[in-house]
Amino acid sequence: MLISLLAVAGCGVAPAADSARFAPAYHGVEVTLLDDDLVQIGVSMTGARGSSDVERYAECAAAQYTLVRGYGFARHLRTDVTERGGEWTADAVYTVSAALPDGLKTIDAEVAAANCAEDGIPTV
Repeated sequence: MLISLLAVAGCGVAPAADSARFAPAYHGVEVTLLDDDLVQIGVSMTGARGSSDVERYAECAAAQYTLVRGYGFARHLRTDVTERGGEWTADAVYTVSAALPDGLKTIDAEVAAANCAEDGIPTV
C-alpha cells in the first residue's frame, strides 16, 4: 500500500499555491537618521509572499545605507510589518557601526548588500 501511494504522489502533482512564481515589485526606501548611529528604514512592496520578504527588503536597504555611511556593520533592533490590500510596508530600526556590534541580529553590511544584489533586491 505504501509503495503505491508513493508512486501516485510523484505523478503530476501540481505545485502548491505558495510556491507560485515570486514576482515582487519594490516601491522604494525611506531613510531617516535618528541619531549618529541609529537609522530608521521604511520600505514598501507588492507581490510579497509574506512578512519575511518585506523584512528582507528593509535589511537590504539597511545594509547598503550602512556602507554609504562608511560603516561595516548594522544591528537589527526592530521591524514592524503591515499589509493592506496587497501593499506590504516595513518600518525597521538599525544601529550602524564600524565594528561588529554586540547582539544576535548583527549584519555584515558588505556581505548582506552583495547577497541582496545577487537576489535582485534593490537597496538605497
